[in-house]
Order: sequence, then structure tokens, then C-alpha cells
Amino acid sequence: MDSLFTATSAVCVTGLTVQDTGTIFSRFGKWVIFTLFQAGGLGIMTFSTLFAVMLGRKISFQSTDIIRSTLDKKNILGFKKLFAYILGITITAELIGALCLFLRWKNTTGWSVLETAENAIFHAVSGFCNAGFSLFPDSLAQFRSDPVINITMILLISLGGIGFIVIMDIAGLFFKSAPAKRLNLQSKIVLTVSLLLILIGTSLILVFEWDNLFKFMPWPQKLLSAGFQSVTSRTAGFTTISTGKLSVPSLITIIGLMFIGASPGSTGGGIKTCTFAVVGAAVYAMFKNKRRTMLFSRSIPRRIIREAFVIFFLAFSWIFVFTVLITFSEMGARGGDFIKAFFEVVSAFGTVGLSTGITAGLNEFSKFCITATMFAGRVGPLTLALAVAFKERKDNYVFPEEDVMVG
Repeated sequence: MDSLFTATSAVCVTGLTVQDTGTIFSRFGKWVIFTLFQAGGLGIMTFSTLFAVMLGRKISFQSTDIIRSTLDKKNILGFKKLFAYILGITITAELIGALCLFLRWKNTTGWSVLETAENAIFHAVSGFCNAGFSLFPDSLAQFRSDPVINITMILLISLGGIGFIVIMDIAGLFFKSAPAKRLNLQSKIVLTVSLLLILIGTSLILVFEWDNLFKFMPWPQKLLSAGFQSVTSRTAGFTTISTGKLSVPSLITIIGLMFIGASPGSTGGGIKTCTFAVVGAAVYAMFKNKRRTMLFSRSIPRRIIREAFVIFFLAFSWIFVFTVLITFSEMGARGGDFIKAFFEVVSAFGTVGLSTGITAGLNEFSKFCITATMFAGRVGPLTLALAVAFKERKDNYVFPEEDVMVG
């Protein structure tokens, strides 16, 4: 069960562990975990299709259509070029991140060159893939006051979390030859929502922990710790502070950030920033009694709105059911700390990897529930729904309408 849990956590880029990665696993085991979260970060489907392209095999129309919808790339003409961009972005970001970590640790630690290189590569890839696996028992807590390590990891996590298409869109502003250079709607939503969530998360954690966990920290370290926690809570799972010692308001704030998660087409999980934005815009349009849902002067298609609400509802339902199961399995009729079980399930579903410290002590049934939740969170609730439904059914008739009372 521990092996299954760890493998699922790695390939789903979650980071939840029942054994300490750095001390329990052999070097071979650590690099198996490394390979799994690198493959999971790129996406198993994308990874296997890339190898098919490299081997010269033909890709079916159905596979092409699935990949196109997953990456939200409507122009499929440059299919091989798209994958070249994805690999180029990934390798470049990971190498630069690993180099920054290597140079910093080489000058500030007593590790050997090989150990420093291994740690730098492992954590850079884990950061960009939003995996959250660390070779240190306390994650990155020993470097909480090091701005270079913190900023490097924040940039890696953020780049991996906004999605390849957004990165390419931003790069297009500088390298496009076309006269009209502007970001598309998805990029605007992703960047705006991501920035707002980071600022709101940082502010709330800073306020809630100012006289609690941050009480004896100097104010620059308080700000750095709160900012890092806000970024990593979205889907990465690294931490520079003890999550189990956070106040309940901070835990609830982090639960909200974990539930929303990263952005579509990225290495992260959660319901995604675009889903959250579309649901919020649709609710606002209903309050205003508007017929159309709009974001950044663009109308959102009804199909997208339906998908967003389905994702939101299925995600919430899954989390509710499995929180109840784990609470009953671990605490039974005694009751107990519900917030910790809730936190653990949301962390697993959002493929985040943060924990209040109860993961290693879970029983076999609870570990299986968390394993299933990590898998569901990575595959996505909408994908699961479509897999069950197989295809859209068109009704050939319409029943008469009748009003019902709501609210």
C-alpha cells in the first residue's frame, strides 16, 4: 500500500508521502519517484504521444482531437512543433532552476558536488512539475530565510502552474511577427486570477499568522514565508513552515487555494483557475440577470459554462464523500479533528501534497481513499464524467416547462 500510495502521489504530481523520501528510499527509489513525477508533470498522454511522434508512428484523429482539447490549442497544424515547444519550455525552465539552486547550495552548504547537483535537479524538476516531493525531512523549512531559494522555487512553481499555452502566448508578445500582439482570453484569465489568488492568499496568511506561527520572525521573513505558502498552496506542496501548526483560518484559506489549484494545460491540479473564473462570472451574470456571461469583453460559450459547473460540482461532491469516509474510518463515532481530514482530502484532490501531519498515520483504508482521490484529481472530474457518458446524447424531444420553487 505504501508503494502504491507513493507511486500514485508521484505520477499524479501530488507530493503526499507516507515515508520520508530522502531518508527511507534508496537512490534507485528516489530516481524512480523523480521519473514518475516528471512524466506526470508533462502528462502521461502527452508523454506517450510525444514518443509516438519521435518514432514516426501515425497519430489517430481521435488522439489528435483529445490532445488539442487538453492543451486548448485550436490550430493543430504545428502539432510536432507544439510538442517541441513544450519540451523546450520544460527543459529550459528546469535546467535554469537547477543551476540557480546548485550555485546557491554550493556556496551555502557543506554538501559534495554530486549531492548538491542531485538535490538541485530533483527539487527544480519537482518544483516546475508542481510535484512537491523533497529530499529533506522538513521540505524547504531550513531555507525559509533564504530569498534566492524561495524566489527560485516560487518562479518554478508559477511557471509550471500557469500552463504551457499561456507561457507560449506570453512569449508570442515578444517574438510574434504579426502586427497585432495581444494575449488571448485564457491567458488573461489565468494571469489575472493567479495574481489575485497569490496576493489574497499572502495577505490572509500574513494576517492570520502574524502573532501565531510568524510571531518571532522579522517582518521580511514573515512576508517571504506567507508569499511562498500562498504560491505553493495552489498545487505545489513544498513548505517552509509547519503546516500542522497553522491556525484554523489559515488552513481554511489554504483549502480554498488548493481547491482552485493551477491553470488548464499545466502541471498542476485543482478545478483550475479558468473554471473558477467562469463559475464566478456566470454567478455574477445571474445576479445581474444578464443573458450572457462575459470576461474581458468576451462572451463565454454556454458549453464552457456547463463544463465549468460540472467540474465544480463533481469536485466538491468527491471531496465531501471521501472526507466523510476518512473521518469515519479514522475517528469513527469518537469524532475528532475534522479539519485535518478535510485538508488532507482537498490536498490530494488538488494534487498539492500539503499535509497537517496525519498522512503517515492513516490506516490502509484511508490511504486507499487518498490514493483514489489523487488519481481522480489528476485525471479530472470532467474527464471521469465523459468516460462514463462516452458521448453526448441529443434529445429528439422536449418536455413542457413547469416552474418549481428554489431557495
